[in-house]
Amino acid sequence: MPVTRAGTTTAPTPANFAAVAVLGFIWGGTFMITKLALESFSPAWVAAGRLAFAAAVLGSIWAWRGGALHPRISGSPRETGAPSGPGRLPFIVAIGLLNSVVPFGLLAWGQQYVTSAFAGVSMAAIALFVLPLAHFFVPGERLSLRRILGFAIGFAGVALLLGGDLFRSSGDPMENWGRLACLGATLSYAVSSILTRRCPPVDPVALAASTTLVGAGVALPLALLISGLPAAPGALALGALVLLGVVPTALANQLRISVVRSAGPTFMSLTNYQVPVWAMIFGALLMGEQLPSALFAALGLILAGLAISQWGALRRLFARLGR
Repeated sequence: MPVTRAGTTTAPTPANFAAVAVLGFIWGGTFMITKLALESFSPAWVAAGRLAFAAAVLGSIWAWRGGALHPRISGSPRETGAPSGPGRLPFIVAIGLLNSVVPFGLLAWGQQYVTSAFAGVSMAAIALFVLPLAHFFVPGERLSLRRILGFAIGFAGVALLLGGDLFRSSGDPMENWGRLACLGATLSYAVSSILTRRCPPVDPVALAASTTLVGAGVALPLALLISGLPAAPGALALGALVLLGVVPTALANQLRISVVRSAGPTFMSLTNYQVPVWAMIFGALLMGEQLPSALFAALGLILAGLAISQWGALRRLFARLGR
């Protein structure tokens, strides 16, 4: 990934579009894998375990590459005009907490009291949180009528996909607090994306590894405090936890950081509109669940919203592919 100055954004590339599509596919299948892991592990240990396995994978790759935080420019370990290493530390700690520990905890707590539809739409709302934050804190990510319209249409597609259950109450007296917790997780993810973009120049592998190590370092003792030592897990649940750590956490975190650092947090947030679509498709293909009748209409709205919000980038992409 090319190194750019902190906070600047370049036009999305074909690789960025491909990465966002892959991330939607990966995260859409995460819900089923999580259910398998929860058969033997508590929610706290699922969160901590996936972060621990991801930290082991990313930390090993980072160590193999030399363990440096600085970006690699033209094969040289030197960087030009970048702050010294300690300047990155507050960003690394904040991103590590806000992209994993805080939202994992808020979602695990909040989902006890809200409907699954509300939890799903709260994750789609990440894009709506990112839009105003990026406008003020990321150069080149200014709000425009076209961008607002595109994201609103995409969000309407997600709401249509989730259907009437979106407005159904769980009936739990703690429901409003649960909703606030889910929205708090959404805001946490959004702020993490902004900080990822604003972080001083840093090697993307180093950023993925160091932030995941921070998350694991906090989540593991918290899981021990909350749930005690886990019982001996079943082979299927343990395999699911390893898979969660390697693919939707380690690999996806590396892809996410690469996209945010190059194309910006607003572009990256388009992933969240795809996740419920893929989750329902996986549920139908692998678990025999019935697809909602509104799936194709919702998908049309989501794709239309993406096309409107990214019209300029898509025109450049198709022009490049047509050469």
